[in-house]
Amino acid sequence: MNISENIQKYKEELPQHVTLVAVSKTKPIGDVQEAYEAGQRIFGENKVQEMEAKWKELPKDIKWHMIGHVQRNKVKYMAPFVSLIEAVDSPRLLKEINKQAKNNERTIECLLQIKIAEEDSKFGMSEADAKELLTSEAFKNYKNILVVGLMGMATFTEDEAQIRNEFKKLKRIYDDFSKTQKNFSVVSMGMSGDYKIAVEEGSTMIRVGSAIFGERNYG
Repeated sequence: MNISENIQKYKEELPQHVTLVAVSKTKPIGDVQEAYEAGQRIFGENKVQEMEAKWKELPKDIKWHMIGHVQRNKVKYMAPFVSLIEAVDSPRLLKEINKQAKNNERTIECLLQIKIAEEDSKFGMSEADAKELLTSEAFKNYKNILVVGLMGMATFTEDEAQIRNEFKKLKRIYDDFSKTQKNFSVVSMGMSGDYKIAVEEGSTMIRVGSAIFGERNYG
């Protein structure tokens, strides 16, 4: 399996407005370096310590996305370097990100994670809770974060109609919020198995791991 060729395939296939996040979680630094040399600059991790270790070793023009569920006590470890936190699923987490970004004299971009799947295992806010957060007084006072859009994960199912409907829901919420959120530009939805449907439904950012790097190493 050739990582460089896989990166190239996606770059040729995806529309220009769609950003590819190469999901490098559990993958060795050598694999990330190979993808980097093929021109990939955005990588997604779901564990803060692993992402921090890779950041220290790898070229500094890489943009690191935190794509997994984030515990508030871990935010401080990635605040010095993380480019985008894709899975902000509570007001308390957003408050902590703003605090740690301020401590590092940075502005950190974030996506609110909306729960669009029927599965209980998926994290995320409801549309109503997200709307309440974006219109709150507290949110207006956060000077060190920039919420640039929404993220959502579809149900893990073979039912393409269900997946499509869940992506449609996220895009509808995004379009609604965009009327008042001038910084919105990102709809992050779609992974290795369902990204084609996601792109058709308006995704501007997809997360692909196994289709680039091969199956994950859970050792």
